[in-house]
Amino acid sequence: MNILVTGGHGFIGSNFIDYIIGKLEVDCVVNIDCVSKLFAAADKKNTLSFNNNPKYHFYDTWIEMIQQKVDQDKFINSILKPHNIDYVVHFAAETHVDISITDPRRFLNSNIVATFNLLEIFKSYPVKRFHHISTDEVYGSLGKEGKFTEESNYKPNSPYSASKAASDMFCRAYIHTFGSPITISNCSNNYGPKQKTEKLIPKIIDNILNNKKIPVYGTGENIRDWIYVKDHCDAIWTILNNGKNGETYNVGGDCEKNNLEIVNTICSEMNVNPNDFIEYVEDRKGHDFRYAIDNTKINKELNWFPKTQFKDGIKNTIEYYKNK
Repeated sequence: MNILVTGGHGFIGSNFIDYIIGKLEVDCVVNIDCVSKLFAAADKKNTLSFNNNPKYHFYDTWIEMIQQKVDQDKFINSILKPHNIDYVVHFAAETHVDISITDPRRFLNSNIVATFNLLEIFKSYPVKRFHHISTDEVYGSLGKEGKFTEESNYKPNSPYSASKAASDMFCRAYIHTFGSPITISNCSNNYGPKQKTEKLIPKIIDNILNNKKIPVYGTGENIRDWIYVKDHCDAIWTILNNGKNGETYNVGGDCEKNNLEIVNTICSEMNVNPNDFIEYVEDRKGHDFRYAIDNTKINKELNWFPKTQFKDGIKNTIEYYKNK
């Protein structure tokens, strides 16, 4: 397998490369990203563990993908053909909701225009599978009951989720119009090593380590379904190998927790009093109350289940940031 990964300097993308690069069936991993202008979730240090692996190749070309017009022939002849790419996993995206509120155009370019340009390239260059990584946020907000399934209506409530919903729709259109061999996964909130400290769990850990207050939106009762990043990588690998072209798979951790529970769990694990750190702040605009994923389809069709218990994933994550 010769796999092209977009956004391999990012949190999930770099963990995915770590996860697959040692597999015998993987001959080559090509990462396209942008180190000349790293985006919010990307970090050069995220690739240190595999930079010198002979299977790994990096091209600093992502900035071209967010432009209106891309030289498709150059991309195909300089990257895809030399490495005989036959699988694509598309991670690259702007993901921070707060930034999407202050700078929505950035998300339009990174998440919609770039995805469109990739779809156009792989309409011309055949691959066995193009897998598009998306989010449960495209479905909007849940009340206290129910879970998102693959049949749930799209109701994005932030510029970020709207941009991901649009990229999903483009993928769907290319499946049905051009027969493109695409799969989509909509995943719940990830946590684990290599995540930027702007995100909730690493921010809590980092603020405790640096004796700073932990900002909690509103009353801290917003609920998310959490998945350890290595479990997400395992799900993607499973879809890549066993999924059916044209299908969408929801990927969740079966682990619903509100923000206060997250803070209290981490404070307990780090032996500090949460009351010394919690600082309630004004709620985020358009803050969805609850997300939850129904894993039934991927459980039954692909025999995939999350493996990491939250308490174990949190311990691993805390150790990572302590060492960092």
